[in-house]
This record gives sequence, C-alpha cells and structure tokens, in this order.
Amino acid sequence: MRVFHELIPLKTQECLQFIDLTDIIIKLVEKSQIQNGFVNVQTKHTTTAIVVNENEPLLLEDMKKILESMVPQNAVYRHNDFSIRTVNLGPDEYDNGHSHCKAMLLRASETLNIVNGQIQLGPWQRIFFIELDRARERTISVMVLGI
Repeated sequence: MRVFHELIPLKTQECLQFIDLTDIIIKLVEKSQIQNGFVNVQTKHTTTAIVVNENEPLLLEDMKKILESMVPQNAVYRHNDFSIRTVNLGPDEYDNGHSHCKAMLLRASETLNIVNGQIQLGPWQRIFFIELDRARERTISVMVLGI
C-alpha cells in the first residue's frame, strides 16, 4: 500500500461559490502513480463542503437556491450572538451561523475509487468544493491510497 498526500490552497470569491476541483484531483491521482485504490478529498474548514455532482450552470443555481432556502443567511443564529457566546471566538469574529448550519447538511469529504489509474466518475460527475461562508483563503487535503 502506498500513500500520497497534497494540500490544495484556494482563494474563494463569494458565499455559495462552487469550485470544480475535478481536473486538479485527476492530476494529483496521476502524480501519485497509484493505479488501484482510493482518493479522498477533504475540506479543512467547518464552513465549506465537498460534494460530487453535475457541473451544469442552471443546476448549480438551483442548488444554491435550495441551500439558501433551507438555511437562510439572514435568519437568527445563536452562534452569531457574541453577547452570550464564549467558545471559539477569534479577534475577527463575524456572523456566520448560516454557513456552519449549511455545512451540516453536506459533506466535509468525498472518497472515490481509482481503477487502472483513473478516478471512477460517471459521465456527468464532478468534484466540487463549496464555499458556504465568505471570500477567504481555504485549504483542501487530498489523500490517495492504494497500489
């Protein structure tokens, strides 16, 4: 069994931004030289997600609309009440309860099979990083395991 790991730095531009990582992940699997195994793509943040879905512009807009309707940004979240919150407060803290709650509905990672050096994606499947908060620097951890 061999292990390959790499971090992908990102700079997001906006809330509910879908970033297609598929081509980057394919290149990392090739770089790993692992022919059969798994690739795991994991976000290192509690206000982002990793999902596999179709990269079709109207569908992406639908998904954004659904996420926002389920967990509206302008709703009241106790996490945003800094007069009572005492845990995990940073000097640049801001209202982002909505992004944590959206993340709870999604996944922090996806694991995909590798066969003969190829990620086993269906014809329309793409690997997305989703920014659920605000524009900022982010990091994705990619681990490839196999032979």
